[in-house]
Amino acid sequence: MGMARRALLLLLVLALAGCAAAQRRAPDPRDPLEPINRAVFSFNDGFDRHFMRPVARGYKAITPDPVEQGVRNFFANLGDVRNLLNDLLQLKPTEALDDFGRLTINSTFGLLGVFDIATDVGLERNDEDFGQTLGYWGVPDGPYLVLPILGPSSLRDAPSLYVDYRTSPQTYAVHRQWLSNTLWALNFTSVRAELLGVSAVLDDVAFDRYESLRDAWFERRAFQVSDGASAKSQDEELMDELDQLD
Repeated sequence: MGMARRALLLLLVLALAGCAAAQRRAPDPRDPLEPINRAVFSFNDGFDRHFMRPVARGYKAITPDPVEQGVRNFFANLGDVRNLLNDLLQLKPTEALDDFGRLTINSTFGLLGVFDIATDVGLERNDEDFGQTLGYWGVPDGPYLVLPILGPSSLRDAPSLYVDYRTSPQTYAVHRQWLSNTLWALNFTSVRAELLGVSAVLDDVAFDRYESLRDAWFERRAFQVSDGASAKSQDEELMDELDQLD
């Protein structure tokens, strides 16, 4: 699923969660560590407001749009290695072939992924990670966790981040650690710059930003693990309810 579609899904969930937050104050069983998580969330929020957002705004201000898009494409191409590995672990041969084709085309004709030629020829990106793979094989989310700097996660997904890190080409593609760290920093900055608009809407619509982000995270992960089936089932339930009102 593309970044724009993920952002739209996030905004819709946040809007609904924000409207309901004022009425729902009972403890969430998915979040038994809420006091600790809220403390980490507060730290992350301060770090983001005073450091990451200014850096992202500065990056966006000085980077021409074509260059910014090329940077996003470059890191998305590296991410296709992770997608391919998890396609295979989830026994999805069609998606694996698509991501292998994307990786081959964009790494060659797309100049190491700077140009996303694969999408232009009809090969859509499959966004997969090891946390989704565990979920695919039935491992539950477990308790909600807010990680320092990294943000929302869960007992299942937090260790999976390390697996994704170790299988990322940018971890091994360079022999100098400082260059690898620079690539990771550039990747984080690029992603944060792309989400500046989402942050602004979140600040406006959410009564309780912590609850809104938590609910949005669970919705998004359920959507990703089920390859959209969870959202489709919810849409069908909503249509059934509307039909009953007619």
